[in-house]
Amino acid sequence: MKNRIILVGLIPLLISGCATREYVHEYLSNQLKPLNTQTAALDGRLTSAEAGIATNTSNLKNTEAALAEVQVTLKVHADRLTKNETDIAQLSKTAQEALERANQAGKLAEGKLIYEVVLSDDKLKFGTGKTALGGVAEAALDTFVSQLKSGNKNVYLEIQGHTDSIGTPQHNLKVGAARAEAVKRYLNISGGIALHRMSTISYGESEPIADNRYKAGRSENRRVVLVVIQ
Repeated sequence: MKNRIILVGLIPLLISGCATREYVHEYLSNQLKPLNTQTAALDGRLTSAEAGIATNTSNLKNTEAALAEVQVTLKVHADRLTKNETDIAQLSKTAQEALERANQAGKLAEGKLIYEVVLSDDKLKFGTGKTALGGVAEAALDTFVSQLKSGNKNVYLEIQGHTDSIGTPQHNLKVGAARAEAVKRYLNISGGIALHRMSTISYGESEPIADNRYKAGRSENRRVVLVVIQ
């Protein structure tokens, strides 16, 4: 009988203890919910920040690669400009004048001198006062056209006629012009080079490259110069 009384007395205590644990558990859960929510939010922000950092890193790498490519391109252009200036400095006075004329006339967008080809008397076989092209001259011009077309370049030509000093300066200007025109006609008809891509000019006897007092010098001065401009 005494044992029954003890058990009956313990039941309210046990029930009360269980209720206390449930209350504590519920209380703690309610307190932790905001913390869990904040933690989840921080985790989300951290994940987003990490993704942003990864994206920025990738963009930075792409920017660095693009910058490196631009630097390479600028160096190439700078090297080309330096080479062009060096090439121009090494070319003849009349070739540089041809480039200036082409630039002033707006013949080509770049206006860059490529090279000049001098066809002197050993190739053109112009006799004193003569302007007609012979077989040797035509063969030399055929070689020039072949080389020009193999480069597949969109170019402009200035054809310069030069003479020796035999005769008057006025007469030699006419002879030089006739020689340049003869070459232009051949390049157009046989070489297929459009007329609008060529011009002629005569220097006559004014720009000798050798001494006109000697036969060999006069032969060198009877020449046609082909200036190639891109």
